[in-house]
Amino acid sequence: MIELKDIAKSYAQVEAVKKVDLLIPEGSIYGIIGKSGAGKSTLLRIMSLLEPPDRGGVYYGSMRLDTLCGKALLAQRRKMGMIFQNFNLLSSRDAAGNIAYPLEIDGMNKKQIDMRVDELLEMVNISDKKKARLSEMSGGQKQRVAIARALAANPEILFCDEATSALDPQTTRSILSLIRELKERLRITVVLITHQMLVIRSICDEVAVLEQGLIAETGTVDNVFNSPKTQAAREMIYA
Repeated sequence: MIELKDIAKSYAQVEAVKKVDLLIPEGSIYGIIGKSGAGKSTLLRIMSLLEPPDRGGVYYGSMRLDTLCGKALLAQRRKMGMIFQNFNLLSSRDAAGNIAYPLEIDGMNKKQIDMRVDELLEMVNISDKKKARLSEMSGGQKQRVAIARALAANPEILFCDEATSALDPQTTRSILSLIRELKERLRITVVLITHQMLVIRSICDEVAVLEQGLIAETGTVDNVFNSPKTQAAREMIYA
């Protein structure tokens, strides 16, 4: 379970996130939607411990994490995976090399790395792309490499930052199907931020609507989409 309590974050004079309280159940696929500038990426960076909040606390279960530093912080970050809209892959490496990278940093030996890379390539259905360069892969294949890399260290949580925004609708559906399959297989929690309503409807169990740095509405996807209670939710759903 991830819990955010009274979270706030500003950059210069801009309040990106203001007084956010949010509870994300363990083992769920939780969506956070909002227009551009609503504070989605800032909230995700705080939740994934990439940035500390100016105010408030980040809790995983009963453990507060935003106050951690040094080795304790790094240990918690290793329990998280992250995938991005632009893949964030290393162009100097092939598919296997990109997946191996975090394992090399962790000091795993080469034999173990090779075995784990093969396992992950099979898991995301691109075993035939093991030695492929990025220039030889489609956007969907690159995102599968990025997902495999994010899962390399067996994280408990997978964060997705607009992970399908650069993909066509058919590829988006295949990636969402993969994420749901992996969530069930690995029993992880998935937190997904997006502005795409298709993504939320297709994959999420619950959703929070973010507007100008505040939580406007939360609930199950069915409840929020079928009976939105706020103007912010209606604008996102019926746009």
